This record gives sequence, C-alpha cells and structure tokens, in this order.
Amino acid sequence: MTEATRHTPGTPCWVSLMAHGIDATQEFYGALFGWEFVPGPQQLGPYVRALLDGREVAGIGQLPPDRHLPVAWTPYLATNDADETAETIRCCGGTVAVGPLDAGEAGRMVICSDPTGAVFGVWQAELHHGSAVAGSPGTPVWNELLTYETSVVGKFYRTVFGYEAEPVVSSDIDYLTLLIEGRPVASLHGVGSALPRDRGAHWMTYFEVADTDAAAGLVTELGGQVLQPPTEGTTGRHALVADPEGAVFTIVRSAGV
Repeated sequence: MTEATRHTPGTPCWVSLMAHGIDATQEFYGALFGWEFVPGPQQLGPYVRALLDGREVAGIGQLPPDRHLPVAWTPYLATNDADETAETIRCCGGTVAVGPLDAGEAGRMVICSDPTGAVFGVWQAELHHGSAVAGSPGTPVWNELLTYETSVVGKFYRTVFGYEAEPVVSSDIDYLTLLIEGRPVASLHGVGSALPRDRGAHWMTYFEVADTDAAAGLVTELGGQVLQPPTEGTTGRHALVADPEGAVFTIVRSAGV
C-alpha cells in the first residue's frame, strides 16, 4: 500500500466512470469494494469521488440524459501541462473530445482518444493528485489497452507520454509493457480478431480484490455480470466482469499479494 503524491507524467493517476444512474452505481461499487463517496468537481455534471478509509481511489460521474455513450471506466494519465499534451495528441493522430478545462481547483483535464478510438483522460494535478492509495483491495492496480495490434498505437503513446516500451518476444503474443524510468505503469495488448466488435479498442482497469471468486459471486448478487469466470494468470487470479449498466472491468487477486 503506497501513498500517492504528484504522479510522474505518463503514469495512470486516476480512473473515472461516467454512468447513467449515479446513485445506483454508487450502491453497486460501495457494496463490491467498500467505497464511500464525497462530492467532487461538478464541471461535467454530478460527480463523486470514491474513498477507501478516507483516501480517494476513483471517481463516478453522471452522463447527461441525452448522451447515449458507452458506460466505461476511463484511466487518466498524468501530465505537467494538459494544454501541451492535448496539442501533441492531436498532432499524433488522436482526438481531443473534451477540454482542456479546469476541474475547479482540483486540476486541469482532457478527455481524448488514441488513433484507434480508445478513450482515455489526461490530468494536470493541482489540489487533486489522483488515487491516494494503491495495492489494497478496492483500488485500481493496473490499466491495459486492448487493441487490434500494438505497433502503430504503441508509437502514439510513446511519442505523447515518453514511455519506454518492453515487448514480449513471442510470435504468438502481441504485448507491450509501458515503463517510466524503468517502472512498469501500463500495458498494450494486441488481440487481433478477438477484439470485441461492439467495443473496439478500449482501456481496461484492473481492481484488486481479496478473493476473486467471492468478488465475482458478489458482482452477480449485486446485479452485474461475470463475463469471464475466475482463472489463474501470470499476474494473479482474475475475472472479467461488468456492472449493472455494462461497464466492463477486471477484478484480480494479484500474485504475491
């Protein structure tokens, strides 16, 4: 468990979910992860921050009634200059959908997408530095981009955020680990035709749990879905699940925890 301070540029520093029913969504995640909630910046409408033991871990906002957008968890990548990063994203073939704009005194944000259409956020911290704790159950522990193939989009993220990229040397696996100062911070996974046609390229957030099987059962009890049952992987025991509105995420009991 580590306390968060200002994050190095390029580091995933926050995850946020825009849902249609913010109250029911809070009930689901509160019961699943033990989160409590406090109001956050309201620039884009109703928004709350989720807390674990009084420390911020994630955000949930409400989509405007007329916006029929996919409900999905979105990672935010840290920057020291949101305006400059937004311009670099445009120059490298990405799209800036929202911002840059100030979120009160918390910081400055951008919502954008990479050249494959995967949505992510950019966060320039002021008073709010992002997730204040990581590694314990109920916290986001990893973010992975699922995309068709990694070569072109990998160049985009390396150029915009200065990542080092470490590929898996295999003819069977298209996988890049993104590093900052030698430290793994995220990954890109090219899955080819296995990419869901209804979602396209997208970022996947992994949340730590104490018991993957028990958490998967609780997801179902709370009105969500288990899309891929718990299985053992190289990083731990994980399951792919969705909340009642269809937001997809991964729960994991990390290996060695």
